[in-house]
Parts: sequence; structure tokens; C-alpha cells
Amino acid sequence: MPEALDRVPRLAILIDADNSNPARLPELLAEIAKYGNASVRRAYGNWTSGHLGGWKAGLLTHSIQPIQQFNYTTGKNATDSALIIDAMDLLYGGHLDGFCIVSSDSDFTRLAARIREQGLTVYGFGERKTPQAFVAACDKFIYTENLGEAPKKAATATRGGKIKRDAKLDALLAEAMDAATDDDGWAHLGVVGSNLSRLASDFDTRSWGFGKLKDLMDAHPAYVLELRKGADGKQNMVFVRAADGK
Repeated sequence: MPEALDRVPRLAILIDADNSNPARLPELLAEIAKYGNASVRRAYGNWTSGHLGGWKAGLLTHSIQPIQQFNYTTGKNATDSALIIDAMDLLYGGHLDGFCIVSSDSDFTRLAARIREQGLTVYGFGERKTPQAFVAACDKFIYTENLGEAPKKAATATRGGKIKRDAKLDALLAEAMDAATDDDGWAHLGVVGSNLSRLASDFDTRSWGFGKLKDLMDAHPAYVLELRKGADGKQNMVFVRAADGK
């Protein structure tokens, strides 16, 4: 019997404990729950060393399996190798839809690219110091500093009700808008959002202090929003265009 079309994606969470913060674990799992069901949960490190002690409570609470990896040779990261080997085994097992790689280490760049080549989705989670190569290799990359952050930062991110201008953001929005705009200059906000995710795997409205793209665009002085009735006459659809009409 074929599986239901609305089946929740099955994900594997692979955590590089040496390069991740255990204090972010609850927010991390809450974020991952938005994308699917974490049926595999593993954290890699040398658990005999004292520096990973902060992980103990979180591993037990959230049913994460600690994978022991001794540091056999000084200067070599055995943890990375163990994580990569397990990831490939899981990949060829054929029962997963995607991977969540939690690390700020660029060593997983090729792994992320290889998983994507097989048609599975890769979600990356790491700090803002994560090298761009790893960020770009993921379908979506979430900075852990944004996890659990409400739009409370919007007050400092705006001035006079408008967002502070940012050259990188402006260029990204302009490109996403250009690919979505119709002949009248309007674009469906959902299409703009899809374009943003495609153009930049690490795009996240929380980086600018907003919980939703609608709120960010509404606060941006270069754009105006318009609510329109859906085909059923009830659902409101959001459209956006340049404030100057161009």
C-alpha cells in the first residue's frame, strides 16, 4: 500500500558535540520539529573527556544516543570521521528523507553536498562563525544564535517603524523580488520567500529581528504590502511591490 502523501519527513539528527552548544539543545529540537520527525538522534564526541559534561542532561532528556569516539591521534578529529561514516550508512539505508547536521565545522561540507546529490534534504545548524562553504552546501542553514529568538529584537532592528538598511539584505530582497514580480509590479509573498530560501540557504528573518517575512517586508522602506482575498473569498493573500512602483 503506498504511503500517504502527507507523511511527515523522517530526519536524522547528527550532532558534532565538540563544535556545538548543549545549552541550545531544546531550541534546536524545537526548530527541527518544524521540518520533520527526528527518528535518528545521535551526538558524537569523546564522552570520557571532561569538556563534554554539559551534554549529559540534554542527551538523557531528549533521547539522544551518545556515540563514543576516542581521539586516537593528536591533531586528528576522529569525531568528524565517525559522524561522516554513520551518515553514509544511514544515507544508503534508504529509510530517511533528510539530515540535520549540527556543527560549525567546515569538515562536513562535502558530506552535505553528497547527501543532496542523493536527493535528500540537508538542514545545517551552527554558529555565525560557520564557514560559508558549509552553509552553502546545505539546503537550509539555521544559525543557532537565532534559535528561540522572538521578534523582541525588532525594536532595536528598526528606526521610526522601518528596518535599518542593510546592503546584503537589500540585494537579496531585490533579486528575490525580481524573479517573482508580475507585469504589474506585484509579487506573491510566498513566492518571494521561496526565492529567498533558494538564493541563500541561511536566510532567516530572525537575523533581522523579525519572526515572519511579512513583518520584515512591512518594515522595509523599499516595499509596500497589500492583502487580497483568496479564491474562496475568505483567505487573505499577501502581495508585495517596490514602494516606488518600479
